[in-house]
Amino acid sequence: MPQLARRLFVLPPELEGAARNWLELGERTPRAARYASSVVLLRDSPTGLETWLGYRPGSSPLGVVAFPGGSLDPSDDDPVGWLGPSPQHWAEQMGTDDVGLARRHVVGAIRELFEETGVLLAGPDASSTVEANSTVDWMRAREAVAAQEKSFTEMLSKRGLSLRTDLLKPLVNWLSPDFAHARFNTRYFAATVPVNQQPSILGSKGVWGRWVTAAEAIALRDTSALGDEVGQENTVGLKLGQLLVPGSEIMLEKMANANGCIAYLSYKRKAHVYQAKLVDEGGILMLEVEAARTVAGEPQRER
Repeated sequence: MPQLARRLFVLPPELEGAARNWLELGERTPRAARYASSVVLLRDSPTGLETWLGYRPGSSPLGVVAFPGGSLDPSDDDPVGWLGPSPQHWAEQMGTDDVGLARRHVVGAIRELFEETGVLLAGPDASSTVEANSTVDWMRAREAVAAQEKSFTEMLSKRGLSLRTDLLKPLVNWLSPDFAHARFNTRYFAATVPVNQQPSILGSKGVWGRWVTAAEAIALRDTSALGDEVGQENTVGLKLGQLLVPGSEIMLEKMANANGCIAYLSYKRKAHVYQAKLVDEGGILMLEVEAARTVAGEPQRER
């Protein structure tokens, strides 16, 4: 059994008001959490494992800077070509009896990854994937799906493509804190970039996004380097913990300690719901998480 540790994280600035209201007005029923999917995109580099992070305008339950993702959409239930593990298998992997929900999470993950980065985990058959995803035509398709002018499943069907669900790996399940006004129940997945594809930010909505070396991001976590680079009003001068939700920061830590994509993807993980709780530490409001320790040189497991 992995050793769980009590971890404390800073309270992001945009959550302070909701946190204080929660304490002052007394605990009450949390707002309903919307289901969401997020994909940790990975690649190996000479400086270590890299992942794609992007800026999220507004107040997102995924964080100001986050992995690609977002809430599930009704169209994620639509019929779609499906290659790889069955929805039943995904439900078992994710620790749920709701096969329909597991299927929606998988479709939503691949859709959100496509909208936000252009990376498309789909192909005409089980042994190939789309290539050259950076054309004007593909950007138009991304814009149409993001604007809900055309559904993701329609776009795939028109091109004779099926989802390559075998290219996804389930990671962890995070639930937003009870006090938050906007809450997600997020399933995180991991994927490596298919051959001859490159991520890019969405033309109409993208502000900032790039490959980030996990070890470098963690090494600079106590500086405002990343927030200053993003250059937005709600990022400049902020440290990593003020930009990312605890789940993202913990995953970055694990990537920083992993010896490449294969090592990270081969960690043993069991279905478990993680949630940050509001605590008062000597008059300072913080987020508390029970999570497995990250120990250098040892296999890491998430409960």
